[in-house]
Amino acid sequence: MKPILNDFPDEFSTERLVIRKPLPGDGQAVYEAMQASIEELKPWMPWAHREQTELDVEANMRDAHAKFLTREDLRLHLYDKETGKFIGSSGLHRINWDVPKFEIGYWIDSRYSGKGFITEAVEAITNFAFTELQAKRVEIRCDSKNVRSKAIAERLGFDLEGILKKDAISADGKELRDTCIYAKTV
Repeated sequence: MKPILNDFPDEFSTERLVIRKPLPGDGQAVYEAMQASIEELKPWMPWAHREQTELDVEANMRDAHAKFLTREDLRLHLYDKETGKFIGSSGLHRINWDVPKFEIGYWIDSRYSGKGFITEAVEAITNFAFTELQAKRVEIRCDSKNVRSKAIAERLGFDLEGILKKDAISADGKELRDTCIYAKTV
């Protein structure tokens, strides 16, 4: 079957989170979270080094929505179930529907960090990938210096399969970095 015809939920929840596809109109909340967290995101996210307006972010939300519908990329937004506030972004990327396999990426509004929200989200998204999308492999790739990202993978029982030496450029573009590859398989 063509990936675009894969039918699966575009929203699910955990104890504290609502996790859903991006929608037109999400740009303002995402922009505000990015601005509140920009210094914490800069070491790890290349996009945090680019000047973006609220309209730029809204355009990106609409593009992410379209890619979700075509199953090209499955970005997922994280909302606090109690308050309804946007608190971060995650999703399933670098998709290979033939396997199927996915890579989970994530970032959080720093005003909500340290409360276990990303761990909760990544666990739910991993389960979603295996149950709803019949994944055979889910990866987390991160900079070897990103201690917090590595801790999430390790806490959730992902296996460190290897470290790719001098695999990527740092988010600021100034140095070569190693990439840790964690995975779960079935």
